[in-house]
Amino acid sequence: MECDFPTLPLDCLVCIFSYLDAEDLITVSLVNQSWNGAAETAWLWRQLCMHRWTFCNLSKLNPEMKTWKNYYLRRAKLEQHMTSGRAFADYTCKTLRGHTGSVVGLVYLSDRNHQFDSKSIVCSASSDGTIRAWSIQEGIQLWSSQVQDAPLTKIIADQQTGLVISTDSQGRIKAWKAQTGDELASFPTASSACTLLTYYRKDQSFLTAGTSGGALHTLTIPALSQVSHVRAFDTYKIDILLLSPDKHWVIAALRESLDLHPKVYFTESLSCPCEDDPPVSASLPVNGCTAASFFPSEAARVMIVHSDGLSNAKNISIFDIKSKKSKYKTEIMVEQVGSFELLFDGWNSDILLEAHGSGTILIAQGKELKLYSIAGTQIASFLDHKEHIAAMCVDSFRVVTASYDLSLRVFTWKKEQNKDLSLESRYHLLGGSDMFSRFSCRALDFSFRCSWNPSFVFWQQRKKNVDVNATFYTQIYHFDNTIKFIKKLFRLYYFAVKPH
Repeated sequence: MECDFPTLPLDCLVCIFSYLDAEDLITVSLVNQSWNGAAETAWLWRQLCMHRWTFCNLSKLNPEMKTWKNYYLRRAKLEQHMTSGRAFADYTCKTLRGHTGSVVGLVYLSDRNHQFDSKSIVCSASSDGTIRAWSIQEGIQLWSSQVQDAPLTKIIADQQTGLVISTDSQGRIKAWKAQTGDELASFPTASSACTLLTYYRKDQSFLTAGTSGGALHTLTIPALSQVSHVRAFDTYKIDILLLSPDKHWVIAALRESLDLHPKVYFTESLSCPCEDDPPVSASLPVNGCTAASFFPSEAARVMIVHSDGLSNAKNISIFDIKSKKSKYKTEIMVEQVGSFELLFDGWNSDILLEAHGSGTILIAQGKELKLYSIAGTQIASFLDHKEHIAAMCVDSFRVVTASYDLSLRVFTWKKEQNKDLSLESRYHLLGGSDMFSRFSCRALDFSFRCSWNPSFVFWQQRKKNVDVNATFYTQIYHFDNTIKFIKKLFRLYYFAVKPH
């Protein structure tokens, strides 16, 4: 029996209900038929979605999900699971076996439509010379390539085309279809090591490869046809390749020399070079480069960890990169917008660097994770790991750190009362019980293109001598469509959120 409330026009009820949060909106929808109709108004739920998340696209949902209310409730539920991380309640484990050598890299590929229930796969490359693809939802191997002529050293994904790109110890680059394993093309660089970067511009995907000899090869995808070849550094290995958020700039840097400056290249001059003109480039005014990262909310704001030129102290310098075009040429304008010295307890050369928004800096060194403002003010510090942090990844919702103690630590962003952005330490995901073995972590990678499909890949490698054999370690966590890889005894452990 419905209560006898005064009748208000629908527009008035919707206006009043616009001040309610999601929980209260559901409550008032139970009062009577009139209030239910107002509380179910799509405009109200759309406003809640747009206020909570920067990016929402209802057209990408499955047909049965195509209401703003369903979208809000499903996405909020996924985020709630990601902030709890309860063992056996929020994730389960499966094991994937196949590789007979060390896994050197993993990449995550998901449906480009980013639907809640889209099928996702992970491709892994190994020193055994094979690439393998795994179904995350089913926990099975989909395909394996033939054994290559040389051990594989790296793998990356081109999400635009659904391809994976591999390179081996002889410098041969190959393109593969991630869904089927078909080999599409190959390109020889004659380099013992390559750093790879993919990007998309003017309806074409490109690959830029930095070699151990200091060269940059830019190739088309999928044909791997060379469009430019640039000598960036003489004889030194290119360790770092970064693409700016606006896709106009590529940063090339190396860690071996403190005398050589990082270089910035105009992507158009790499992917569409002029025959008579050298590529548009400039050097950043810092000594060497220990680590670098772009700020995701800025078009081209980059920060560099580098030597101060006088001692072993490390500084962070932040630059905005812009172009100045005249009738005959394009010039690169580099403006420094910040700089401060990094202070660490003890000495450790391994520094991990990530950025959030337009001015928040995350630095992991040793066991400690620190949060800084762009002005150099330390906002927060965390000592949650027992061993050194080996890898770190960041998105708009969370930060995940991986450690040699075989664990991941998950943090979520929060706003302080003074409106500064900080982190809240949430929970651990444990990677194993053998806490006293020596491990080396190679990668931690996210695929957080949309918050309803939050995915991250993490793997650790354990090397244990048994006679002349080596044992390797890999493991995976999966929250709904979220994965985490850590390498374990030639096996991949797969964790999935339990259905609710």
